[in-house]
Amino acid sequence: MDIANLIQTVALYALPVLFAITVHEAAHGYVARHFGDNTAYMLGRVTLNPLKHIDPVGTILMPLLLYFATSGAFLFGYAKPVPVRFDKLRDPKRHMIWVALAGPGVNFIQAFLWGALFYVLKGTGVTEPFFIKMAQGGILVNLVMFAFNLFPLPPLDGGRILVGLLPYRQAELVSRVEPWGFFIVMALVISGIVSTLWLQPLMTLSYFVLDILLSPLAMIFG
Repeated sequence: MDIANLIQTVALYALPVLFAITVHEAAHGYVARHFGDNTAYMLGRVTLNPLKHIDPVGTILMPLLLYFATSGAFLFGYAKPVPVRFDKLRDPKRHMIWVALAGPGVNFIQAFLWGALFYVLKGTGVTEPFFIKMAQGGILVNLVMFAFNLFPLPPLDGGRILVGLLPYRQAELVSRVEPWGFFIVMALVISGIVSTLWLQPLMTLSYFVLDILLSPLAMIFG
């Protein structure tokens, strides 16, 4: 394992990852508070302080172990989930959708902002590879978080959105998967099913939409 390469990778992705997970989790808490549940706010989780959202195992230990174990071929991690009491929302079934959508939504917005920074850096003559690669890394990290979290299986955000959209009987059946959802998702990730059938198509679509949204900046600074 090339330690120098690891240090360079960590340096490039540290800031994008911290912003991605921090704003993602804070957005869940903020929207939940907006719709009537102040649980996350009372626990100090509606904040941009990354220390409040970092899980020592999921955010630090697991990604490092996977990086070494797979020589950087496979990475996975997670932040400390923001607590949401859906029963406290004014309209639990409908507002659950917006609370869940908030996290992936801000990740897509961040991908757009990193893309804008990329074109501004290139357009203003900044040629330092570190900053260019960091901007590209910011796009990648946030689009991966956007696409992965929309996978329609609880406890991922996509699963909660699905529960909110389905009729009550079907929603109840899907929600029963949640206690085992993490293990099911991990099995699907390791088997490559999530990557092939979900991440790759959605990432391709996301990059296409992002290119359209960034096309004015591309023409100005390209």
